[in-house]
Amino acid sequence: MAAKADKRIWPDSSPTPTDLPHLTRIFPRISTIMTTITSPKNPKVKNALRLRRGKYRRAEQAVLVDGARELLRALDAGIRLTEAFVCPELCRTEDAQQLLARLPDAAEQVFEVTGPVFDRLAFGERREGVVAIAATPELALDDMKLSDSPLLFVLEGVEKPGNIGAVARTADAIGADALIAADAMCDLYSHNAIRSSLGTLLTSQICQAETPAVLDWLRSREVKIFAARVDGSVDYTECDFTGPAAIILGSEADGLTEQWQGDDICAIRLPMLGIADSLNVSVSAAVIGYEALRQRRG
Repeated sequence: MAAKADKRIWPDSSPTPTDLPHLTRIFPRISTIMTTITSPKNPKVKNALRLRRGKYRRAEQAVLVDGARELLRALDAGIRLTEAFVCPELCRTEDAQQLLARLPDAAEQVFEVTGPVFDRLAFGERREGVVAIAATPELALDDMKLSDSPLLFVLEGVEKPGNIGAVARTADAIGADALIAADAMCDLYSHNAIRSSLGTLLTSQICQAETPAVLDWLRSREVKIFAARVDGSVDYTECDFTGPAAIILGSEADGLTEQWQGDDICAIRLPMLGIADSLNVSVSAAVIGYEALRQRRG
């Protein structure tokens, strides 16, 4: 029985509040551990909760990340965790236990919190036992590392964080080099964006820039531009995505601006045989992205 317990942070049976080990016993190497936080009015908790608002995330250049899977992916991508809040009795999943094992080396400060305090920090019904503050990834266009024949997604003016996250998930799935948010209308690192991306927003190359700068950057690198438009003249299946290519998608309400028109820009369309004139932007990204992947693998 002892050998089995050594492989896990605690036994298989659900722990009770009276027999849970404190984090100082679980992780003797953590020197910055604080006495258990029992009040949601604690300054550390209040500062973390402020990061649910975009203006504080931008001011602090930090994001509040909930979910063991998302945090593990952030660590794998080299993102720094400044503070982690742990409720041991909720860390029952394999991902949560892996995360706990890595926190001593990955987080600058680790705090144990009670269940009620954790409920304030967590989002919705998800209670995996760990919430952490991570430094917001900062990447400029010229900082991105591209392959010899890059595949890129550009989203212009997309206002829904869930769509940003869903496109990031598609970009990750097809091995796209990067996702660029042009004239972004929403916070790329909101909770909804990170959750819908399954954490891939924290592991992919993502940057923000104004549309003219994105256009200049693409042209300077001789990337073929494919702009998805309702009035596009070329069916997406007739396009050649095998070379350096950028798939440009606009908001569902307004589509792409006129800046994405020109002799060097291919206006493409998806067949729409019903009464709707367009698909959800994340669905369009997946359809076109997987056609590009099919061609590139062929």
